[in-house]
Amino acid sequence: QVQLVESGGGLVQAGGSLRVSCAASGRTFSRDAMGWFRQAPGKKREFVASISYGGGLTYYGDSVKGRFTIYRDNAKNTVYLQMNSLTPEDTAVYSCAVRGGSWYLRRESEVDYWGQGTQVTVSS
Repeated sequence: QVQLVESGGGLVQAGGSLRVSCAASGRTFSRDAMGWFRQAPGKKREFVASISYGGGLTYYGDSVKGRFTIYRDNAKNTVYLQMNSLTPEDTAVYSCAVRGGSWYLRRESEVDYWGQGTQVTVSS
């Protein structure tokens, strides 16, 4: 059984920083791209960032480029998202995602496994 467990969400003021984590278990992830999506109430789910297993390939959504950084620790089967210069527009549920057997993950249709999500709220 594959499990993706997010943590690290919370409240932060605009301009602040937050790091969310995703611990994966239940399978080997040596060929799997991992990433993050987010969804705010009343809005569609949006791609945030993704990373290949070796970390050599990273992708970011246009709205977060230059502010967010994705990285992973394969010894712990964990992927992280460091979020800086946060604004109220970043308020959303952030969900961890895995695409099995691929270097690439950019679309919802590519996701094989989802985490439960962690709430990030940015106040003005």
